[in-house]
Amino acid sequence: MRLFPTEIREVVILKPKVFSDNRGFFLETYNEGAFHALGITERFVQDNQSHSMKGVLRGLHYQVENAQGKLVRVLNGEIFDVAVDLRPGSPTFGKWTAARLSSANHHMIWIPQGFAHGFYTLSDTADVGYKVTDFYAPQFERTLLWSDPDLAISWPIEGEPIVSEKDRAGQSFRDFRKGLS
Repeated sequence: MRLFPTEIREVVILKPKVFSDNRGFFLETYNEGAFHALGITERFVQDNQSHSMKGVLRGLHYQVENAQGKLVRVLNGEIFDVAVDLRPGSPTFGKWTAARLSSANHHMIWIPQGFAHGFYTLSDTADVGYKVTDFYAPQFERTLLWSDPDLAISWPIEGEPIVSEKDRAGQSFRDFRKGLS
């Protein structure tokens, strides 16, 4: 497993070693010892999976309590995955970073607690798997507006994205900041 930095130091891309032959391939998606050696020592408590059609945009989600660190990978298809730093006092507060994750490149992204997360589906369909460090708590879930001009995320969107009502009604980053005072 190799680790590659992003523009936000704590968010990293993980590239597993892939063993391929005429039968297909094999790779380790998680190995506690290997992750600890890379500095990712959080304990994962829940695995999630989503299935999305092309053009679906999910996010930007976070929890105000029971914050979740996420290890995200694509089982089938390709996505544009985004993390937004929501940690007050961080030098990258309000900044975002992104990665293209796919079943072809096998890359994963580690997003620690304190970030909003979302993705846009680039392929006809995408199955996305997440390991998370705390349990889903709907009463603490919040959504940041994916299209907020203050965040200025460069989504590679073709046409109008397919967005849930919850995500369409996301909070602006400006209002998020006001809520911190």
